[in-house]
Amino acid sequence: MRFTLHEAMRIDFHRIKAWLVAEWLLVVLLGLLPALLWAVPTPPRALSGLVDWKTVAALAGLMVLSRGLELSGLIDHLGRLILLRLGSERALAMALVVFAALLSAVVTNDVALFVTVPLTLGLARMVALPVARLVIFQALAVNAGSAASPVGNPQNLFLWQRSGTGFVEFTLAMLPMAGAMLALVVALVPLAFGQARIALPDKPSAMALNLGMMCLSLAAYPVFLLAVNAGFAVIGAGVVIGIFAVAFRPVLRGLDWALVLVFVLMFLNLGLLGQVPAIAAFANAALQVPGGAFSVGALLSQAMSNVPAALFLAPFSEDWRALAWGVNVGGFGLAIGSLANLIALRLGRQPHIWGQFHLWSVPVFAISLAMGAGLMAL
Repeated sequence: MRFTLHEAMRIDFHRIKAWLVAEWLLVVLLGLLPALLWAVPTPPRALSGLVDWKTVAALAGLMVLSRGLELSGLIDHLGRLILLRLGSERALAMALVVFAALLSAVVTNDVALFVTVPLTLGLARMVALPVARLVIFQALAVNAGSAASPVGNPQNLFLWQRSGTGFVEFTLAMLPMAGAMLALVVALVPLAFGQARIALPDKPSAMALNLGMMCLSLAAYPVFLLAVNAGFAVIGAGVVIGIFAVAFRPVLRGLDWALVLVFVLMFLNLGLLGQVPAIAAFANAALQVPGGAFSVGALLSQAMSNVPAALFLAPFSEDWRALAWGVNVGGFGLAIGSLANLIALRLGRQPHIWGQFHLWSVPVFAISLAMGAGLMAL
């Protein structure tokens, strides 16, 4: 098939436009960097020092291992095995919420959504389901579930590395807030979903099980976490990437490497922003308000998302637990509060889903903020 020059240019334009829409955060961060470098002139060596390379390496390694588990078919098999044996709309919603929350604590919130939302869409092609509400509750569930784990989301991964605490210590510190958030989401399921019966056909998994990839990913996951916990995140990530490059190269080809670059640019942009005197003074003053890092982290997340909020506020506060609680609560509320929200709503592709999301998420944010303030006071 032959294309004219005009047609080829139109196709390229659509590809560029689609890329810009998909990678809007990367584009914004790249655009801001020159302006911040002009405001805060910084030599290259000092720029590199703004990046927490241990966190970046840990993120890259976890992305590879999570993608390996996903492509191996293990998660797809387990998910369908559970979901296809449920009889009511409410039971299905509860299973999806619990499954998404637990999965997000292990393989990060965005990977959990890339598994559970397509599962939901696939089930909806078999029977009539309230897809928009199911997707919304999965987004709420992964925000709550991922809060419990040091590797559940990028903000926890960063704050865990920065805190210098062990895996278990960080998890125990996060459990009260994460448990309260998840309990709230679970409690709302009966209000959102009825007891209408559903008859799901017992179809086999759409994915073939790759035993080699599954075994490698399962075996490497705890070893890599131990390496990160011991301070060898960079070496561990290099070993993981090297092994998959030799054994299962498609895992690396399909990885969202742009997310790693986004994280590096976040460190650079927010590190430079924190050196602007007026911004630094504002951050220090804001952290003196009632609730400190907890309330500021939650509220700032509504304006810039919780990962940037964590990166920006961390240099100004030594109370990593309060900050971690705040930015995780900040994942609720407005859709921009968490990148996981944006991923879920984009994957869901349902009419009016954005408005429906805020009808549930904003009250959950307000209640979680109040619960967190109460827990902080204990």
